[in-house]
Amino acid sequence: MMRPSPLLTRDIVLVGGGHTHALVLRKWGMRPLPSARLTLINPGPTAPYSGMLPGHIAGHYPRDALEIDLVRLARFAGARLILGAAEALDPDRREIVVGARRIGYDIASIDIGVTSQMPDLPGFAEHAVPAKPLEGLARRWQAFLDAAEAGHSAPQAAVIGGGVAGLELSMAMAHALRARGCTPQVTVIEAAAELPSPGRAGPRLRAALDRQGVTLRLGAPASEVTAQGVVLQTGETVPACFVAGAAGARPQGWLARTGLPTEDGYLRVGPDLRVEGRDDIFAAGDCAHLVHAPRPKAGVYAVRAAPVLHDNLRAAATGRARRAYRPQRDYLKLISLGEKAALAEKAGVAVEGRLLWRLKDRIDRKFMQKLRDLPEMTAEPAAEAAEPAEPLCAGCGSKLAPGALARATSALPAPLRDDVLSTPGDDAAVLRVGGARQVITTDHLRAFTEDPALLARIAAIHAMGDIWAMGARPQAALATVILPRMSERLQARTLDEILEAASTAFREAGAELAGGHSTMGAEMTLGFTVTGLTEGDPVTLAGARPGDALILTRPIGSGTLLAAEMRLRARGSDMEALWQAMATPQAEAAALLRDAHAMTDVTGFGLAGHLMAICTASGVGAEIDPEAIPLYPGAETLADQGIRSTIWEQNRAHAPVTGATGARGALLHDPQTSGGFLAALPEPEAAHLLPRLAAAGAPAHRIGRIVAAPPAVACVPGSAG
Repeated sequence: MMRPSPLLTRDIVLVGGGHTHALVLRKWGMRPLPSARLTLINPGPTAPYSGMLPGHIAGHYPRDALEIDLVRLARFAGARLILGAAEALDPDRREIVVGARRIGYDIASIDIGVTSQMPDLPGFAEHAVPAKPLEGLARRWQAFLDAAEAGHSAPQAAVIGGGVAGLELSMAMAHALRARGCTPQVTVIEAAAELPSPGRAGPRLRAALDRQGVTLRLGAPASEVTAQGVVLQTGETVPACFVAGAAGARPQGWLARTGLPTEDGYLRVGPDLRVEGRDDIFAAGDCAHLVHAPRPKAGVYAVRAAPVLHDNLRAAATGRARRAYRPQRDYLKLISLGEKAALAEKAGVAVEGRLLWRLKDRIDRKFMQKLRDLPEMTAEPAAEAAEPAEPLCAGCGSKLAPGALARATSALPAPLRDDVLSTPGDDAAVLRVGGARQVITTDHLRAFTEDPALLARIAAIHAMGDIWAMGARPQAALATVILPRMSERLQARTLDEILEAASTAFREAGAELAGGHSTMGAEMTLGFTVTGLTEGDPVTLAGARPGDALILTRPIGSGTLLAAEMRLRARGSDMEALWQAMATPQAEAAALLRDAHAMTDVTGFGLAGHLMAICTASGVGAEIDPEAIPLYPGAETLADQGIRSTIWEQNRAHAPVTGATGARGALLHDPQTSGGFLAALPEPEAAHLLPRLAAAGAPAHRIGRIVAAPPAVACVPGSAG
């Protein structure tokens, strides 16, 4: 008897991937709440750790060192991750607005940090970058640093704001420019007449600024930022090719528009971190104001609030008592001094030195390591197995073996109806309806993401791939929706997200979502049956001719990345790039390739398997150049580490490739989800189409050629021409 899956009854939504929420995700993953569906909303797949930002600006840490990978944390916690910035929250409807989406919640928690944007300073948006959020600062600083080193930009930088954050950044900038062989010209611009520095740290900080050669301009309010630098109220211009704003933190503007109680734009929360007057909304980190114990904005308070927030979210979902957060009154402040030295201040006592840098470095690395050292996730071992089984892959990585499928379909009888024009084995069935030709296909995907809208869009585009590959235009679709056990309220929310995303994808392609079927099951699975129309003969697998060039319109490696992500081994940024590619329609590419001799979409049987299908149907051989085949970022490294999809071995056995070696050879058999088109067409036409495909947003690659030989695939360097 199958063990019943738990009934999901509550949606808990975390808005923002700040330090508090990151730690909540880790703790949640250690002991999930079976009845709750956890969601994280964040603009990107990673969140930077602010404590290491000055070290990164100075060049002591690579960018990866300060990135909290939210994709890994979400997978570990069993949470769905929605990539997008929250723009509004409706407490009456219990909805969060993310772009065109509205995400329903039963319990919400907000941890979106602050911003250093200076909207009232003319020219700031055009010519400067805020210190927070950190993503933009880190990216633009590296570009400026490279330009300064190359002599393309003067090594002039300015920081608006003389608080601790601004001073740390200025000293880090000076150190980094000097390390690149530049003579730094870094200026701190502070409106106040004195440094707003803590306790006795002020004189030591001024001495550190002098050692780094940083110019300090006190009592000098900025009036404008231009392409030449910062214009002061006196009319003087401080020359700068890079300007950062660190003049105090500001709350995100949309919080004040929620109707929730705020203090200077920050959400007012009580001892249990609930927003005042609400039982269903919590807030933590810099965006929250602790009414019972006001504290400055500092990461230490966000980190120490995490266990309380975690426990209180569970308590709110289960009806149990909540506990209070009692922040410490003071904390040890460790301030970077540009080089590998730091200043420590607490209770009015300030000391500095290289040993303190080592202390700060150890504390920061320990925090990051806590969010990276996540337990390995393995499937339960089968009764007769000596070792745990690898988890079953999702997407096209969970297809049945190609050999078994080919044997089963080959046993089907030939069609007796004269209006069924195709036989089993092609990308889709071709029917004659009156004087028209209709193409019909069906496809479904086992969920590789917990975001139902993202899965629905990718599944719709994936299903239309067969229609496009045969040169037809999508017409109509029916959905098959399998959801895990959940309450009626959660069913309605989930179906709304799925159907809206799928309908949008089909309408973009000129088709309509006309209905479908739904049921509950062990896990989420989405599929679509799609019809298409074509005026002429459809493009099939047969027809490739010796001398034809082979064109591939999309990278390969999605199966490896999806398998790695399930095992917590893929990089979040690589997954974001993959999801974006899989969610991109291919109608324009298909239209440009409509006159190909043969074409297919590369999906579950991998590039080699689908190329072998063309060779077999056309009675030809193929040569490919592994170095010419585009790969998704991260795929080759993961393949080299031995990451394989569930059906990889069967794919390789079904379509062996002569001369395939190493990671690139392995990726030839990688099952693709929402893969690109593989087309065989005359070489002159291929040369003509490649720039047109790139202009249409489908940067295709010539990867090989068709040869006069028995059906087979071989790796031949240089065969791409």
